Amino acid sequence: MKKGYIYILTNKKNGTLYVGVTSNLSKRIWEHKNKFVEGFTNKYHLNKLVYYEVFDDIENAIKREKQLKAGNRKRKLDLINSFNPQWDDLYNNICL
Repeated sequence: MKKGYIYILTNKKNGTLYVGVTSNLSKRIWEHKNKFVEGFTNKYHLNKLVYYEVFDDIENAIKREKQLKAGNRKRKLDLINSFNPQWDDLYNNICL
């Protein structure tokens, strides 16, 4: 069974947020950083990984993504601030 990941991208601290889901976090973030993903993230230059969660299967990751997307901005900001208070780009630190 494939693992699943949810992630939050931004362009700067307290900037625009994007919540996504994937089965390969490092590849997906690389795609965002190198503008292989058209649409919202490319339009707003969202390529800074500031938050992620790991799941044992993709189905649970998808459920969590829907939960986060349905939530308000404050909840997302609270998650980021508790996990990554400096809003560092975590891309180079992920070893998955």
